[in-house]
Amino acid sequence: MKTSYDLVVIGGGPGGYEAAIRGAQLGFSVACIEKRIHKGEPALGGTCLNVGCIPSKALLDSSHRYEATKHELAEHGISTGEVAIDVAKMLERKDSIVKGLTAGVAGLLKGNGVDWLQGVGTLLDGKGEQKQVKFTNHDGEETVITTKYVILATGSVPIEIPVAKTDGEYIVDSTGALEFSEAPKRLGVIGAGVIGLELGSVWRRLGSEVVVYEAMPTFLAAADKDISKEAAKLLKKQGLDIRVDTKVTNAEVVNGEVVVTTDVKGETKTEVFDKLIVCVGRRAYSEKLLAEGCGITLTERGLVAVDDQCKTNLDGVYAIGDLVRGPMLAHKAMEEGMMAVERLHGEKAQVNYDTIISVIYTHPEIAWVGLTEEQAKEKGHEVKTGSFSLAANGRALAQGEGVGLIKVVADTKTDRLLGMHMVGVGAGDIVHQGMIALEFVSSIEDLQLMTFAHPTVSEAVHEAALSADGRAIHAIQRKKR
Repeated sequence: MKTSYDLVVIGGGPGGYEAAIRGAQLGFSVACIEKRIHKGEPALGGTCLNVGCIPSKALLDSSHRYEATKHELAEHGISTGEVAIDVAKMLERKDSIVKGLTAGVAGLLKGNGVDWLQGVGTLLDGKGEQKQVKFTNHDGEETVITTKYVILATGSVPIEIPVAKTDGEYIVDSTGALEFSEAPKRLGVIGAGVIGLELGSVWRRLGSEVVVYEAMPTFLAAADKDISKEAAKLLKKQGLDIRVDTKVTNAEVVNGEVVVTTDVKGETKTEVFDKLIVCVGRRAYSEKLLAEGCGITLTERGLVAVDDQCKTNLDGVYAIGDLVRGPMLAHKAMEEGMMAVERLHGEKAQVNYDTIISVIYTHPEIAWVGLTEEQAKEKGHEVKTGSFSLAANGRALAQGEGVGLIKVVADTKTDRLLGMHMVGVGAGDIVHQGMIALEFVSSIEDLQLMTFAHPTVSEAVHEAALSADGRAIHAIQRKKR
C-alpha cells in the first residue's frame, strides 16, 4: 500500500467520504480510513448510512405504510382484507437499502481515485509540515503514512447512562432498536428527542404500547414553542405516551422483562417493559484517533477544538461533524467536510451555521430552520410572527394530512425573515424554502409577493407569510391591538 498522500481523511461517514471525494476532485491524492464492520462486511457511510439516518427512515416508511393500509384506506373507499406485517421482510428491505447505499459510496471513492483503507487511523503527529498517521488494518498490521493534510471525521456513538446499561437484548441503544425481530408488547424509550420519537413511532405503529420518558420539563425544548406544543398533541393522539419531567433512576432485567424505576417530582414509580431503548444523545467518538503528543487541543466536553472554518489548532489539520461543536447532523458534517477540503486548497469556503435545518421524521414531520420566536426575542429583535394551519390547506386535506401548522418568525422593523418552523406533511422538504429565503436575506414581503402553485402544501408558506401582517386569505385574521 501507499505510505504517502496529500490528504488523509480519518472516518468514512457522510462528512468524511464527501471530504475525500471533494479532495480528489481538487487534485489531491487521498486516502480515507474507515474501520466499520457492518453485518460482517467492511462498510463506508458511518452511523448515518449503516445504523442511523437511512435504516431508521426505511423502517419509518414501512411502518407508516402498514398503519396507513390498516387504518386510513377505508376513508378513501379502499377495502382490504386482513392486514399483517412481516417484520423479518421489513428488516430485510432496510438492510438491502443500506447495503446498496454503502456499496455506492465505495464505488464513488473508487471512481474518484480515493484509496479506502479498512481499519483504524490514528494521528501520531500533526505539528510538522508532513503529518504522520498510523493505519492499523483489521489484522493488526500497522503502517505509518505521511501526509500534508488531515481531516478528522470519526463521528459519534450513543451515550450510555449508568442507570440503564444496555445489554443488546432487553435494554438496547438506537442501533439495537433497528433490529427487533418483532414488535415488543410494551416498549419503553428513554429520551424524547429525535431518535426516541422516531424509533418509538416505528414500533408504536407496529403494535407496541410505547412510553417515552423525558427528563427535561418541556417537550422538544429546541423547537419553537408553538410547534412543540402542536407536535406533542399530535404524537400523543397517535398513542405515544410522552412523559416530560420524568427521570429514569434505574432499569434492570428481571425474569426476561425490563423493570424501570422513575422519579416524577419526588414520587417513585415502577413499570415493566418487554424492551427498553436508551437514546439520550450521542457523544464524540475519538477512540484511538489521537496519539498522545499529537498536538490536538480538545474542549472541556471532549470535542476537538476548532474555529468557524473547522480548523484545529494545528495548520493543515481540520476536524468536522460530530467531533466538533454544533448540532450532530449528517448534513452539517457533509458541508463541513467540503468546506475543510476547499480551504486546504486555498479557497474561501464557509458554512452558514445560521441556516442548518433540523428535521424529526415522525408522521407528520417536524422541521425548523433559523431562529425560534423565543430565540429571536432573546437576541433583541422586535418580533412578528405568522402561522397557518394545514387544516385549511386544500392539498393537505385532499391527502388526508390536514393536521399541523407552519410558522414564520420575522423582525418587525426590517421585515427580515428570521426563522421558519413546521409540523405537518412534508415538513422536512418544505422547510428548505425557509432555508433558501434565509440564505438570500429575504423579507416577509418577498414571500408574500411570490406566486405559489395551487393546490400545494407549500401554499401554507405563503399564507403564513401573509399572516405575519394580518393578511392571510384562508384564515380569519384577528385584528392586532
